[in-house]
Amino acid sequence: MTDIRTGRPATLAPNGMVTCPHSLASAAGVDVLRAGGSAIDAAIAASSSLSVLYPHMTGIGGDAFWLIYDARKKQVRYLDGGGRATQGGTIEAFTKRGLSEVPYRGVLPGTLTVPGAVASWAEAHAAYGRLPLGRCLETAIGYARDGFPVTKRLAHWREIARGELAKSPEATAIFLQEGAVLRNPDLARTLQSIARDGWSGFYEGDVAKELVRWSERNDGFFTPADLSAQKARWGEPLVGSYRGVTIYETPAPTQGFAVLEMLNLLEPLGMKDKPFLGPDYVHSMIQAKQLAYHDRDRHLADPRFTEVPMARLISKQYADERRTLMDPAQAIPWDRIPSYGSLAGDTVYIAAVDKEGNAASLIHSLYGGFGAAVVAGRTGVVLQNRSAYFSLDPKNPNRVEPGKTPLHTLIASLAFRDDTFWAAVGCMGADGQPQIHLQTYIAMIDHGRDIQEALETPRFLSGRFALGEARDTLHMEGRFPPETVAEMKRRGHPVNQWGAWNELAGHAHGITVEPASGLRIGGSDPRSDGAAIGY
Repeated sequence: MTDIRTGRPATLAPNGMVTCPHSLASAAGVDVLRAGGSAIDAAIAASSSLSVLYPHMTGIGGDAFWLIYDARKKQVRYLDGGGRATQGGTIEAFTKRGLSEVPYRGVLPGTLTVPGAVASWAEAHAAYGRLPLGRCLETAIGYARDGFPVTKRLAHWREIARGELAKSPEATAIFLQEGAVLRNPDLARTLQSIARDGWSGFYEGDVAKELVRWSERNDGFFTPADLSAQKARWGEPLVGSYRGVTIYETPAPTQGFAVLEMLNLLEPLGMKDKPFLGPDYVHSMIQAKQLAYHDRDRHLADPRFTEVPMARLISKQYADERRTLMDPAQAIPWDRIPSYGSLAGDTVYIAAVDKEGNAASLIHSLYGGFGAAVVAGRTGVVLQNRSAYFSLDPKNPNRVEPGKTPLHTLIASLAFRDDTFWAAVGCMGADGQPQIHLQTYIAMIDHGRDIQEALETPRFLSGRFALGEARDTLHMEGRFPPETVAEMKRRGHPVNQWGAWNELAGHAHGITVEPASGLRIGGSDPRSDGAAIGY
């Protein structure tokens, strides 16, 4: 008999695969692969479909970051689709409005940074697309125009955001109507404009005019010059190693370096020899997280504006120095390793691999649930609230400045074994994202779990979800062994025990490639509405 260690088996396919947090979006990506599209085409199809189907977590009013593997050139490239702050987005602008911090919801955070996702689609497609952009957006346009079923998960998060959405007449008209089917015809027209005209279909022309008109009418920041200045930027990914596996992560202004720093801290500790899900296993990862997040909060910002010592942060030597602070017997007092931020945040992750072995690892988000909770006029676009991460402290490296991208929790990863592509892994979860990357890779590399088993493993997240919680609160799903939970409490961790499964533990997805056969092996998080689909 097969030893069943997972709720569902990993998906196996010989040619191509897409996984993301909504099964219809995964299907849209695979449909593009079958039509001859590349992994990048498939990722755009899934990303655009999620922008319609999963409006509480992502949308074309958000930002996106890519890692792309070019199988022919054996090259990993990084694409930065982070939105830039508007020219009017200054500390003084908020001071004049009587504000000491960037609001979490509303027009101000919604218009402080320009949406970057569409620019990233256009740039990635120009470099690696095989099918017309309109073909990649076809499914998304259809769901926006004709409607799609509201899942229980979407209905749940809509109820949570109802009070904020009700403040926006446009959001109310789209999201707060009763019925089993949701339609967004304005978004369909916006997507059609992008399908027809690419980058300019969003950042220029009628869509841009409506974004600016609505912003000006509501005391926002958008100007035509701000929109036309938004471009995606190619850069160099971060690269590290853990037990012979080479792992790429997205660089600053994202927090991808935290994954590599945590792996460096843990590598000499023999995680493979610690009982899986046992107290030493969990305790070691939490302490690595505390050290890495302290470094993140101290140093991470837009590297075009602030010097970020990235080479040092991801070096093995630096990890050796920081590891001396780890205590194997007790939780580290938070005042000794301070940190800030919140675990609350909503995002989608998409992995796609095509027949030729090209891979896309794409993270795309509005930040909070339904972003800024405003829809920009007749565009149907939900705007993000990522700019709430900006500081209004002039001494803070992450202070708001025109043209600047805020600190981003969004990260994506790719991994290689023996210089051969092995895995694409990513997740939602704001500050939880590096922790989920870490737990997934450790489960696969050190304990032999396949991608689906790794994603279904009981998950913990260290940090706070809301103001008032201790910054070192340890949230643990209920499937952890009782003796592990008890020992974590004894070591001084303030444990908050969830039920067996909790969506707040994040939606993680991934694809691995079996080296001998080349089979694509897909995993999808049961905490989401997703599926790994291949052909």
